[in-house]
Amino acid sequence: MFTGIIGQSAAIEYLSRAISTQRVAPAYLFAGPEGIGRSLVAEQFLSLLLDPEQTDRRSLKNHPDSLWIAPTYKHKNKLLTVAQMQEQDISLPRSHPQIRLAQIRDMTQFLSQSPLEASRLAVVLEGAETMNEAAANALLKSLEEPGNATLVLLAPNIDALIPTLVSRCQRIPFCRLNPEQMAQVLKQAGYTEVLDHPQLIEMAQGSPGGAIAHWHQQDSISPDLLQADLETLNTPLACLKLAQKIDQALDLPSQLWLLDYYQQVYWRTYGNSILLHQFEKAKEQLHHYAQPRLVWEVTLLALAEQQDLHTKGERTPGPMRDKR
Repeated sequence: MFTGIIGQSAAIEYLSRAISTQRVAPAYLFAGPEGIGRSLVAEQFLSLLLDPEQTDRRSLKNHPDSLWIAPTYKHKNKLLTVAQMQEQDISLPRSHPQIRLAQIRDMTQFLSQSPLEASRLAVVLEGAETMNEAAANALLKSLEEPGNATLVLLAPNIDALIPTLVSRCQRIPFCRLNPEQMAQVLKQAGYTEVLDHPQLIEMAQGSPGGAIAHWHQQDSISPDLLQADLETLNTPLACLKLAQKIDQALDLPSQLWLLDYYQQVYWRTYGNSILLHQFEKAKEQLHHYAQPRLVWEVTLLALAEQQDLHTKGERTPGPMRDKR
């Protein structure tokens, strides 16, 4: 039934059994991190429900009896997904995209219709954890009376949704991939070169999609920022200059990624929990809309101070590098 999916045998077995025994639940929760196959399984599951005879399991995303909902930004009174914003070369806001009440209302209208070609309607909600309270309550009403429809919610874990939503869904756990499975997926996807960057693999934590996203993000950032060396941050002026450069060169998502990157490098190089705490603190401040340049100034000054203590007490570390 399912093809080309690696590392999610338990989820596939459960869904295949539901289809073969014709005991498909009104709602499912696919719980697991991004980039491990949740969307691919949802797409193939949807296609099997709507058109069992279809051979290409990745061609039914625009089926008239299916609806795909993704988190959106509000731009000039229009709701646009991240992909749509990027296609139109629109800068992403500092806020995070959400599944909004208007989208759930559109879904409710969709569910009130009769299927045009299939025996049922199907809805997939990607990023279900991004719903605000009003949207979640509206969705809850649809889950209570789904009618002739099957809904699939994608979220990182069950704790990301309110308990009443979780209780109305069949939970399908998705697991992170092991190193062999990661390598298999990356080779299959044409990203073998990512395997030459163990740091990115570690950052991905068992998510091939995450590793690919890290690869593209790394490629978009200047090498001199990626190869920053704490040994050069031996004066407050050097710290302030680097903070200014990062703030001017990178948008907020890229700055958050760079903090993750630095954090992974410092852990591999120093294993210093104090440094890791400093990065976590900086990410939290950026998420709460603190002034980015000020956050970087404080962070780099604190790191330089810790590095000075580390150098005096133990050894002088080399630069952190991920050879490109």
